[in-house]
Amino acid sequence: MFTIKKITSVQALLLFGLLMGVFIIYPNIAQIPWDIPRLVQSAGTDGAAMQIFVNGVKINCVCFESLTGFWLFFIFRYLFFSVTIWALLIINIKKIKQPAFTRRIFLTAAVTALVYGLYILISLSINKHVDCFTIHLLFQFVVACVLCVLIGYAGALYSVQREKELEIERLKREMLQSRCDALANQINPHFFFNSLNGLTYLIRSDDKERTLEFVNKLSNVFRFILQSDKKGLVTLNEELNFLDSFRYLLEVRFADKLTFDIRVEASATAMKLPVLSLLPLVDNAVVHNAIDSEHKIHMVIATRSDSDSGETVLTVSNPTYPKLEKPVTNGTGLTNLSARFRLMVHKDIRIEQTDNIFTVILPLT
Repeated sequence: MFTIKKITSVQALLLFGLLMGVFIIYPNIAQIPWDIPRLVQSAGTDGAAMQIFVNGVKINCVCFESLTGFWLFFIFRYLFFSVTIWALLIINIKKIKQPAFTRRIFLTAAVTALVYGLYILISLSINKHVDCFTIHLLFQFVVACVLCVLIGYAGALYSVQREKELEIERLKREMLQSRCDALANQINPHFFFNSLNGLTYLIRSDDKERTLEFVNKLSNVFRFILQSDKKGLVTLNEELNFLDSFRYLLEVRFADKLTFDIRVEASATAMKLPVLSLLPLVDNAVVHNAIDSEHKIHMVIATRSDSDSGETVLTVSNPTYPKLEKPVTNGTGLTNLSARFRLMVHKDIRIEQTDNIFTVILPLT
């Protein structure tokens, strides 16, 4: 199976350079069957120089002392173009890895000009009669330069696209893990113990209406989490409906020690954000803070106009009462949330902490 690393290896690029060399000098190759019969001795049989003519016109004004000289110069030209293309490909693929087209073409053109100068020096040292300033030769160098730029640019675009695809796959795995973690946190024995305690309290109080409401909210939480893998962006209204069920369970569990204040403008409820954006923020507040009679958590979820961009944002804030013993967590909640916003909304979340208030600002789209 071919990979981009195999395709761009030095050996592979050298082989590609040899093939491209054939392409560049193909006009010269195509002329050989007609050139050889037209090799004429310019001065009879006294060993004078041999010249190549096509339709009575001397090709590149090159004079050779023998047919062997013609073939040696032909091989030199082929190898020179092959090595030139190989070097330009290395520059465009391995040295310039970002798809910066302007920088790429200027650098490649500069290197091509230097190589062209080297070609002139070597050619004149081999045969002083070589004309190195023909349109045909200049065109070959221009084609080599342009091809290497385009190949390098296409390769850079492919690499960037591949990196994005790998990043998307990584985020999908993290999202799946987050969903599994979220679901596991809800169905672990500790959660069931707390939920059953809440149910027990409601049953003993003979509050049938609240008991049924608790079971219904618990069902909604499970259903939303299980169906979240089919959703990317959801409306703020959908997230708030989920939060309504989830916070009910928490309010029963913590009684009046954990409360929510939701201040969302009606016009913002149709705006979108990544699914399960509020869950890690609420879970973060519960996991990392001591919640008791002396440390009550009042979470405020509100929409407002951002002072910097003027766009509507959602703020989630809560007071901080750190636990004496730091909880054991995987630490991926906020990191994953930030990555999902960057991928799906193309904006970053912001985290602020002042005067013992922890605030996360979520952009809406």
